[in-house]
Amino acid sequence: MNRRWLTTVVLSGCLALAAIAHAEDGGRTPDPRRARVAVRVGELSMTVGEIEDQLAEIPSFQRRLFGASAEAQVKGYVEQVAVRDLLLAEAARQKDLASSLPTAQMLRRSRSSATLRALRRQLPSPAAIPAEDVQKFYDENRSRFDSPERIHLWRVLAKTKDEAEAVLAAAKKEPTTAKWNELAREHSLDKATNLRGGSLGFVAPDGASNEAGVVVDPALVRAAAAVKDGELVPQPVPEREYFAVVWRRGTVAASKRTVEEATAQIRTTLFRERTESAEKRLVASLRAAHVRDVNADLLGLIDLGAMDAGLMAPRVRGSAPATAGSPR
Repeated sequence: MNRRWLTTVVLSGCLALAAIAHAEDGGRTPDPRRARVAVRVGELSMTVGEIEDQLAEIPSFQRRLFGASAEAQVKGYVEQVAVRDLLLAEAARQKDLASSLPTAQMLRRSRSSATLRALRRQLPSPAAIPAEDVQKFYDENRSRFDSPERIHLWRVLAKTKDEAEAVLAAAKKEPTTAKWNELAREHSLDKATNLRGGSLGFVAPDGASNEAGVVVDPALVRAAAAVKDGELVPQPVPEREYFAVVWRRGTVAASKRTVEEATAQIRTTLFRERTESAEKRLVASLRAAHVRDVNADLLGLIDLGAMDAGLMAPRVRGSAPATAGSPR
């Protein structure tokens, strides 16, 4: 394949200077000359504006790798990068690679990712979020920044007071983790925690725990507050119709962060939330405009074949997997 026959490169000193100027001003000035074709390879082409946009993404110190002068840089970039890419793209077009898997899937994913990147560029950076928005978020989410003291509680929930007192006596006699775990397994009615020593996590005064889904009677926290870390509550604590033996294991001190201390975190959170919201709105609008037919019943007919370990290729139905050295 003769490159001279495939390519027509229309480059001049004017184009070279324009490319560098475009890199400096961000290409904000509309210019009809940018639509002129500078490179043509087979059925594909690249305009002056497209070359300028690509060069604008390259730092000046890297552009110098293509030549000492602006004109040399443009010509070097076109010959070494743009023409090569177009030649490969033309070959792919001739072989219709864009319509075959996995290339077609990769193209769809690339376009999808590019769409999201373009959307995100329209949003302000976290640093651009106004202080008023930061203060509003802080006021509406004080619990995220003001944390009360939390006590780490272990608890054995016994059916009767007598059983709870017997458990407490055994724990006092042998105050070890191993013994406590044994008592929890044998006596605790709370099957969600009895196999982990009755650990309730770090519990706030209102009974809320840092463990997901765990909320306890605030009476347990009040009873544990009367003893020190590492001490057993001296009496069983009534908990509904049962009785709890409580061991205070540790404490996380209360903390309070000012809006100034939390500003960076809040701006990052708001930026993420707004970005995700914008993406969801875009997807919803595209779905409403373009999704026409999804047949859930037919999706059930899709067969995911077994994968041969290490080969990452579907196994042909009805044949044994190929082994090393075997004919394919």
